[in-house]
Amino acid sequence: MALAKESPPASTRSGADQDAEYRAQTRLWLRLLACTTLIEGELRRRFRDEFDFTMPRFDVLAQLDREPSGLVLGELPKRLMVSAGNLTPIVDRLVEDGYITRTPSNLDRRVQIVCMTVEGRKAFRRMAKSHGSWLAELLAEFPADRLDGLIGELDGLKSSVRDALQKP
Repeated sequence: MALAKESPPASTRSGADQDAEYRAQTRLWLRLLACTTLIEGELRRRFRDEFDFTMPRFDVLAQLDREPSGLVLGELPKRLMVSAGNLTPIVDRLVEDGYITRTPSNLDRRVQIVCMTVEGRKAFRRMAKSHGSWLAELLAEFPADRLDGLIGELDGLKSSVRDALQKP
């Protein structure tokens, strides 16, 4: 088994090598962004056309589907990586439409607990099934035997980015 050769630290690379690496990193970022933009745009369109629903609303329901007993409202922005201010109108609309409930905690009345309703769970399951088939359709041309390798590589990239963010 061949071991991967480590790259020398950036400070010891020649200017041309560093420039080539920066270009490669920029190309990677642009490819990731393009893939995300293409897929997200199509998913947004399909949610709107087929369910009169938005992806942010679907994302909230997806988080609540994982937590049958509900979530503290303050946890949702962290999980969805959005601000509480951006989430408030989404939660308000989901409550108004009967997909979720928002009730004060028994332990601390200032804390709100959000739970999916039975109707919300039924609607989410229908949408999640479609979401899965849409993704399968969009990714069908990519060879199935390469998916696991790509997922592994992206997991490594995600770890590297997280590590870089934690450096002082």
